[in-house]
Amino acid sequence: MLISGRSITMNSTMDEMNLLHHPPTHHLVARDISEEIDLEIGPGDDDPPFATTPLIAVSQEPTSAEEPEEQKALLLVSHTPSENQDLMKLQQVKRKKKVVKKWREEWAETYKWAYVDINEGTSRIFCSVCREYGRKHRRNPYGNEGSRNMQMSALEEHNNSLLHKEALRLQMASKDKNLPIVERPIYVKPLMSKTAGSIVEAVFRRDPHDVEFIQSVQEVVHSLEPVLVKNSQYVHILERLLEPERMIVFRVPWMDDKGEPHVNRGFRVQFSQALGPCRGGLRFHPAMNLSTAKFLGFEQTLKNALSPYKLGGAGGGSDFDPKGKSENEIMRFCQSFMDELYRYLGPDQDLPAEDMGVGPREMGYLFGQYRRLAGGHFQGNFTGPKIFWSGSSLRTEATGYGLVFFARLLLAEMNKELKGLRCAVSGSGKIAMHVVEKLLSCGAIPITVSDTKGFLLDEDGFDYVKFSVLRDIKVQQRCLRDYLKSYTRARYFENMKPWNERCDIAFPCATQNEIEQSDALNLVNSGCRILIEGSNMPCTPQAIDILRKGKVLIAPAKSASAGGVAVGELELNHEYNLMHWSAEDFESKLQEMIKQTYEKSIKEANNYGFPKDSPEALVHGGNISAFLNLAQAMSDQGCV
Repeated sequence: MLISGRSITMNSTMDEMNLLHHPPTHHLVARDISEEIDLEIGPGDDDPPFATTPLIAVSQEPTSAEEPEEQKALLLVSHTPSENQDLMKLQQVKRKKKVVKKWREEWAETYKWAYVDINEGTSRIFCSVCREYGRKHRRNPYGNEGSRNMQMSALEEHNNSLLHKEALRLQMASKDKNLPIVERPIYVKPLMSKTAGSIVEAVFRRDPHDVEFIQSVQEVVHSLEPVLVKNSQYVHILERLLEPERMIVFRVPWMDDKGEPHVNRGFRVQFSQALGPCRGGLRFHPAMNLSTAKFLGFEQTLKNALSPYKLGGAGGGSDFDPKGKSENEIMRFCQSFMDELYRYLGPDQDLPAEDMGVGPREMGYLFGQYRRLAGGHFQGNFTGPKIFWSGSSLRTEATGYGLVFFARLLLAEMNKELKGLRCAVSGSGKIAMHVVEKLLSCGAIPITVSDTKGFLLDEDGFDYVKFSVLRDIKVQQRCLRDYLKSYTRARYFENMKPWNERCDIAFPCATQNEIEQSDALNLVNSGCRILIEGSNMPCTPQAIDILRKGKVLIAPAKSASAGGVAVGELELNHEYNLMHWSAEDFESKLQEMIKQTYEKSIKEANNYGFPKDSPEALVHGGNISAFLNLAQAMSDQGCV
């Protein structure tokens, strides 16, 4: 090929051609309250190899009359005449308008792996994972990495892309340049009321790094806007409520089986005791931090306030990972953890419970050490399913069964029944497995479960025999992929989520923020009409917006998982002897509690202008009802 009489060797890499054809324009949410940024990066702005390489436009025989003009040949050359550079600029401007418009319409909202920050006085686009900036950190927006990745969330797409691997390589090569460490951005949802906006802004400025906690606060404040407008005295009460009463952070040293010392960090946030002694779970997970502990404590405070019992809220745990540890290592860690925490526990102060990574085994070790340190007290400080030290053998089923009862209650309001409906479940822990078990007894068709490596799909649905196989796999701590050895028609999808499968009801029971915007779109398109939250805050704010626009009814965890709170309180009440309850009595009592919570949420939603048939009614009604209970107690007790 000849260009101006000169021969050019086409040795440009695919990365360079992709970057040339698709200019990197990002529409991203910035850090300031209710502010957005359109940041356009021109050629060579922040990538030195491109800064010194001029571009020209050359003519080429068209392959099709319908081929877009901007996709005619563009080549990289090392030296070009100045008149050709002028021609290049005109051609580039014409191409940019069309591509940028299409990019914004189709992809602007999916770039969750990128964010904006200031570096040396210049706005840059950073990779949320690598925390590096540069043009090579963007993924091709038109999906040339394969249709399988297109079904994954934007962050997962980025993690699995060649561009991310290149970003990691560049990061390692640039460690000696002392590049600044930048923070992950926080999605700030605009609020109608200036008062509500100022409350969120105050939390944002005080704790700018607590991403999960701020997200939870924003959702609640959004629900409380009409309450604050109607009664201004609640503003100061809400400001006090959003600051935890006590935050405990401590070191947890322990020894492994080889005699090597290790250290982890422990957390306990006793968020509010306005209604009674704190109650909340302990979570052992590598991603555990103070922000997560505050978020869990805040959510538990509202959940307990929504229940008919007088309980405060707390949350905590450690960044310790029980996976791959021996029994003795877990026991030694739990004992070291309790050596510090026991000072802040007691029947009238704090009642720890199970959460992710903490099951009957861990709770047994924790309680044993607490009993030893507290002087032999045996009764009523911890809650869990072990009857020899806590009371109830039905405690473990309460939350999972309660989610299914809540779904059945919602369907009854629509004159429908659960039988025959396809249900997508995420997670495979205690809650998820009991959801699947109860769905089977109600005649529903559960089709998915998931673990940290992917999700399992059985199009025919699980039955009791298949469920027994699943339960054995989890007891033996094996991967769900082993299910395929028994049922070859099933499929296991690595590094993917179950939300693009056809379903009528979704039960997210894994962890917070597991449903992102792309997952919400998949749920709406797959026919899902009800989402029952099993885990705390399983949806991102962007996902919630999509679900509401898609008319998907959301049952919040505060209301739907009230069964675990209620039974936990009953098992500590000596007037009730749950060991002598039949399964029928237990389920009847549980359904009664779920119904009370539902009616209370709907009533408060109607009182503040949210109609019963609105997808937001249960979320807003639950938040309002819980807050009003707390506000009354805090008002009666004074400014403490």
